Amino acid sequence: MATKRKLFEEVGAAQAPVVPQGGLIDGAGKGARRGIRAWLVLIFLLVASMIVVGGLTRLTDSGLSITEWKPVTGAIPPLSDADWAAEFAKYQASPEFQLQNSAMTLEAFKSIFWWEWGHRQLGRVIGLVWAVGFFGFVLARKVPVGWTGRLLGIGVLGGLQGAIGWWMVSSGLTGAMVDVASYRLATHLGLAFVILGLIAAHVFLLGRSETDLLVARRGAERKLVGLATGLMHFAFLQILLGALVAGIDAGRAFPTWPLMNGQFFPADAFYVADGQGGALPVWHAFFENPGLVQFIHRMSGYLLFAFGVVVWLRGRKSAYQATRGAFHAVMAMLLAQVALGIFAVLTSAQAHVAITHQIGAVFLWVLIIRARHLSAYPVAGSIREGTA
Repeated sequence: MATKRKLFEEVGAAQAPVVPQGGLIDGAGKGARRGIRAWLVLIFLLVASMIVVGGLTRLTDSGLSITEWKPVTGAIPPLSDADWAAEFAKYQASPEFQLQNSAMTLEAFKSIFWWEWGHRQLGRVIGLVWAVGFFGFVLARKVPVGWTGRLLGIGVLGGLQGAIGWWMVSSGLTGAMVDVASYRLATHLGLAFVILGLIAAHVFLLGRSETDLLVARRGAERKLVGLATGLMHFAFLQILLGALVAGIDAGRAFPTWPLMNGQFFPADAFYVADGQGGALPVWHAFFENPGLVQFIHRMSGYLLFAFGVVVWLRGRKSAYQATRGAFHAVMAMLLAQVALGIFAVLTSAQAHVAITHQIGAVFLWVLIIRARHLSAYPVAGSIREGTA
């Protein structure tokens, strides 16, 4: 039964103050966002390193030095002279050695072997880091709600990447060519950039709370998101075309700019010899003719730059300072990447220039994804603090 109150009693005098409660979105199932983000950053750095090492492996013609795919036992390199002799004998049976490197010595073979072994070993390290982190967070029940599938997907794509890597290498062991098939190299590199892009997108999302993201999404600049998405897809296409160039060493074929050996369009662009005095069907030229492949990469680069300028002009008008800064960074990197591409052509794709160009592609790719993220989830600034 309720007790009677006095007429002038202060109603709230004996009540405890109400403690504000956190938001329901961040309060339930938020998991270890900061720890998972740090783990993903580590994987991101490893994958980026993998792309660089893979590029150097290609530039040093080391990709076919290991002729077998042994995901587990292949982690152990040759440890004795007999092991090295056996490994060298396997390489000597390959088309690359017989048709191109028949004068190679054992010491020279060791040099290219270590590049390919290091590339594969780095892939194993990435798989191990992912597995330990993923299952550790799952068993500890620290994965935020809705994130298990995303994190598992990265591991699945990583396993697929290993299989595609062997699919690529096997194309150079059939006797039909002394290098890997360029379209398989493009598939391998393309998937690496997909994995890198997904990790970057996850890192950007995990860097902010669910409440912050929910509020920010209301201020999304939809048209700018669409333009950034288009630029992202266009950049990905250019990356694939660059892989086709690298796959057939097309970057060394026409070391002049802006013309290609004095011509806008290279001569014999649609001709590919069949090795028997004839020509292969025209469609082969889009993958195997150095002139045509480099021409397409150049033209695509010009179009990408033009579209990038259009997106930048729209991005610099964003209502949010952080978003404007993100698109300024994209434009700066796009300019640098164009300059690096021209320099790579003029130097006949020297290793240090070509690999710098590839690293530039990584930076540009991530900066575009960041600009897209900030368009979809803008960071509200303060006029008083000068961040608006």
